[in-house]
Amino acid sequence: MSRLAQQVGEVLLQQGRMLAVAESCTGGWVAKVLTDLPGSSRWFERGFVTYSNRSKQDMLGVAAATLDAAGAVSEATVREMAEGVLQHCPADLALAISGIAGPGGDVPGKPVGTVCFAWAARGGVPRVETRHYGGDREAVRRQSVAHALEGLLDVLEAG
Repeated sequence: MSRLAQQVGEVLLQQGRMLAVAESCTGGWVAKVLTDLPGSSRWFERGFVTYSNRSKQDMLGVAAATLDAAGAVSEATVREMAEGVLQHCPADLALAISGIAGPGGDVPGKPVGTVCFAWAARGGVPRVETRHYGGDREAVRRQSVAHALEGLLDVLEAG
């Protein structure tokens, strides 16, 4: 993961872009991995840990109607989280994650290991996707952080 974080940082620095993240199920793990790197303040703007629905609404402007209709673990919610990041800070690029890390918390149609991601560049259309991971809570969270970083690289390489 540190190698992925290093690559993300290098590309952000080369492109002169700033990143901010909104994390739910990963609890700030993406921000931690990225800010473990010396010099990360040159490309990492801030992180939001929005674990509760209320914090998603208060800090990022996620609509109550979205949470009611789609739930916290949904592509609609992470899309609004990523858009909210860009509305609430000067970053150029945003990442949002929300999921069910377990061992409980599953709901019909969303088993433990369901994680939704969004990557958004200022002025662009967010890219969203849902993944399903196996393993215990630690494994789901670790896989989510790695995938989030890989997705950031994809977005950065696409321009």
